[in-house]
Amino acid sequence: MDTEEFLLPRSRLANERLHAMIPGGAHTYAKGDDQYPENLAPVISHGRGAHVWDIDGNRYIEYGSGLRSVSLGHAHPRVLEAVRRELDRGSNFVRPSIVEVEAAERFLATVPTAEMVKFAKNGSDATTAAVRLARAATGRPRVALCADHPFFSVDDWFIGTTPMSAGIPAATTELTVAFPYGDLAATEELLTRYQGEVACLILEPAAHTEPPPGYLAGLRELADRHGCVLIFDEMITGFRWSEAGAQGLYGVVPDLSTFGKALGNGFAVSALAGRSDLMERGGLRHSGDRVFLLSTTHGAETHSLAAAMAVQSTYVEEGVTARLHALGERLAAGVREAAAGMGVGDHVVVRGRASNLVFATLDANRQPSQEYRTLFLRRLLAGGVLAPSFVVSSALDDADIDHTVDVVAQACAVYRKALDAADPTPWLAGRPVKPVFRRVT
Repeated sequence: MDTEEFLLPRSRLANERLHAMIPGGAHTYAKGDDQYPENLAPVISHGRGAHVWDIDGNRYIEYGSGLRSVSLGHAHPRVLEAVRRELDRGSNFVRPSIVEVEAAERFLATVPTAEMVKFAKNGSDATTAAVRLARAATGRPRVALCADHPFFSVDDWFIGTTPMSAGIPAATTELTVAFPYGDLAATEELLTRYQGEVACLILEPAAHTEPPPGYLAGLRELADRHGCVLIFDEMITGFRWSEAGAQGLYGVVPDLSTFGKALGNGFAVSALAGRSDLMERGGLRHSGDRVFLLSTTHGAETHSLAAAMAVQSTYVEEGVTARLHALGERLAAGVREAAAGMGVGDHVVVRGRASNLVFATLDANRQPSQEYRTLFLRRLLAGGVLAPSFVVSSALDDADIDHTVDVVAQACAVYRKALDAADPTPWLAGRPVKPVFRRVT
């Protein structure tokens, strides 16, 4: 389909309705229509497996997988069966449900490096609870976060460090300091500079590059030597790296870790896990000051916990992590071959672990370009590929990936034309897509 003929009139009207009632037109900034070419932000009707349909009737192969949360594919039958079993039994009670016991047992069996777990609804609550717990345990005020990882929480301790810091007091932001990924010497210098002040080191244990040899173990040693808490944000790495997360794959045990995204296959559930002596500070079986750890009305909804248990069983029994890697490797190889074949192999670049692929769109000087990203996304959408990233779900099949590669090749042909013209503007048909974190709209 030619992009000039690819119109989304119903989606366009729905987006106008969304913006009239919902700030930003979406409940997650990464889902905003500013992340898509102008007037080409589809509004979804439904999804099944690796495919979604918009309200204009178009079908897409979906990558990004619900912002990495739907790793088994949409409406996965095993997950839905577990959810339906609980729906008729009630979702929320004045006392804990037996499902909470079963879900905790299942989680701790899947992530054996953790000793206790507490469930919540979103990742931000879990990471902020980890930070609060670290501050309480150490009596220290500062948080040291990895500067190379893009997101940790909607809460002030993190958002104050981004360009969208409006409304956050400087005094709060000043308590957050940053260290570079992979650089133990710089991290030690930071801990020495703020000797006795840093409560925790928080980072994604891996992201678009593998951790350098000895890096995570080195962080473990630094945290122990400087008396701070080591926190792994496993929102993305959890399940996609291994069923037990990156900590299970690399064999380095954090004091606390947080999980979400893939844990519920789209259902709202996250987890804070870790050492029992730390976690129990938020419980009733210790003698110190009480920590208000996590207390969420909906954190233990029975059907979401049932979904999480079904996800964990499916991963373990069906080897889902290995399948994600195999699918990602096939996709990455195909995209790289297509880009090279069209002469843009240095400009359309696939990066990351096979189970968590992203792509970069580079200009003639090989610098990241929102204009070239816009051109690329327009061609993908017209070809039936919805891909803010190339993060795979296990519901994809070889035919889906082959089609995706064909569409990428067509997009790369246009990309080559734009590079030769030294101007992508004629192929944008509107304003370029924009980064999420920016100070003004």
